[in-house]
Amino acid sequence: METKKSSKKGLVIGLVCLVVLIGLACVLYACLREKPGKGAKSITIEVVNSEGNSTVYKVDTDAEYLRQAMDEADGLTYSGTDSEYGMMVEVVNGESAVYATDNAYWAFYVNGDYCQYGVDSQPVNDQDAFSIRYEAASF
Repeated sequence: METKKSSKKGLVIGLVCLVVLIGLACVLYACLREKPGKGAKSITIEVVNSEGNSTVYKVDTDAEYLRQAMDEADGLTYSGTDSEYGMMVEVVNGESAVYATDNAYWAFYVNGDYCQYGVDSQPVNDQDAFSIRYEAASF
């Protein structure tokens, strides 16, 4: 009779230890697992409107191209016309710049140089500084 009690007691102790170990494993997993966080690239996007006023957006992103990063910039709005060459941005933060109607356009710069690609194919690298500037043609 004594052996049955001690074997039951050993089984209960073993189960309690197993539950405690599982609980510890869950806590460790929750603490040590990779947490979703900011993107791997930290960039800035500056918008300069027709009056020369500037708004800067800091974006932590994993975006491959500028358009994706612009989508992630909190407060930045834009729209335009999609074509076979990508998007032609016509409106930024509510201000329109359409060359055919007002001889103005939105110019895009990266690290001070004019972008060589459209927003759909302009690469985004860590620490890039983009600038979107309202530019009017003068005749």
